[in-house]
Amino acid sequence: MNQQSSFAEVNGTPLYYEVSGSGQPLVFIHGFGADNRTWDDQFDAFAEQYQVIRYDMRGFGRSAVPTTAPYAHTADLRALLKSLGIAQACIIGQSMGGGVAIDFALAYPEFVRALILVDPILGGYAFSEWEETWGAVFAVAATEGMQAALAFMIGLPAFETIQARPALESRLMQIWSDYSGWHFTHRDPIQEADPPAIARLEEITAPALIIVGEHDFADHHAIADILERRLPNTQKVVLPDVGHVSMMESPEPFNEAAAAFLVAL
Repeated sequence: MNQQSSFAEVNGTPLYYEVSGSGQPLVFIHGFGADNRTWDDQFDAFAEQYQVIRYDMRGFGRSAVPTTAPYAHTADLRALLKSLGIAQACIIGQSMGGGVAIDFALAYPEFVRALILVDPILGGYAFSEWEETWGAVFAVAATEGMQAALAFMIGLPAFETIQARPALESRLMQIWSDYSGWHFTHRDPIQEADPPAIARLEEITAPALIIVGEHDFADHHAIADILERRLPNTQKVVLPDVGHVSMMESPEPFNEAAAAFLVAL
């Protein structure tokens, strides 16, 4: 299978990406503190029928950290797709990556054939449990360092299902450990969408699949309900016995749900 990995110079910064397979393009976007490896169980599997693209967002993985210049993950993704000659794709994002996918569908709808939103965040949503949790993570990172923050994160209830599986826990902890921690120690000049996505959801016309883990944070279940109710063309799947990283925790059921959605497009 033809597989390519390289760096694309987009909006003045190098982004690391990988491409494999052929056919309709699928783009995978990782969550905060992670990188493209969270999609290992999907990348090769879907490359058998699709052109799959995964990349490290600015500030994560092998991509460069931000400078002081304002930027947007949505503009970076648009530039990456243009550099690869991709006119339209199904955008698949997890957690923060799901929020980027939603914002991208609003900013550049012509590039979006469909959305698969996995345990997503949502711009403009008033977080409660999630906000408190991340405030605690940042506080631990500031006072005790990155390793302590990672240990705190993996101990959260939404990751209990991962803690029960040592091999998977080790895999996720390795990905997190490779994160530079830049966002814990720097002011991020990212430009957020204005108005936020929650005020504009009805504008998204692309078909959407929302996948959420049964034991994910309460905020993410609330967001999944909002998306199911307000996106014009959507369906929701709750994967049993998994938490916040459902595509890693339950790859076969996840891939089956995603494949069924894609085939029906």
